[in-house]
Amino acid sequence: MANYTRIFLDGYSYFITVVTHQRNPILIEKLALLRTAFRESRTKYDYRIDAIVILPDHFHMIISPQNATEYPKIISSIKRYFSRYCDPKYYAGLEQSVSRENRGIKPIWQKRFYEHTIRNDKVLQEKLKYMYKNPVKHEYTDDPRKWQYSSFHKQT
Repeated sequence: MANYTRIFLDGYSYFITVVTHQRNPILIEKLALLRTAFRESRTKYDYRIDAIVILPDHFHMIISPQNATEYPKIISSIKRYFSRYCDPKYYAGLEQSVSRENRGIKPIWQKRFYEHTIRNDKVLQEKLKYMYKNPVKHEYTDDPRKWQYSSFHKQT
């Protein structure tokens, strides 16, 4: 297994990618629940969502936590709330490992998430561009400004 260490730097923003289990395309359909999960996480943790794009099977966001060591807890809180209240019909029949099943983990999210510390404006612009173009890359739209599940449509 890879030896992976997360970086925690107060005052920085973090680019985060969270993916559903087996890329199950449920996020748009369960958007109200996902939004509630975000609201609930903000009652526990102090952070700002600087940009976000939600696709059916994953989301990308740039967050600025007040306390950098809390960003994994923020993601965990969002995933946990969503999982707790997600109707089983949205993930019924998805295979998962015996280990996950024995621990009672619902097959909703991939175990880990991707993060990247944004240390300068160049990296910020790269990540924003990637997020902005992601719905086009996955062929959900031909114009990123038309993707309504993005904070970018509000900026145009």
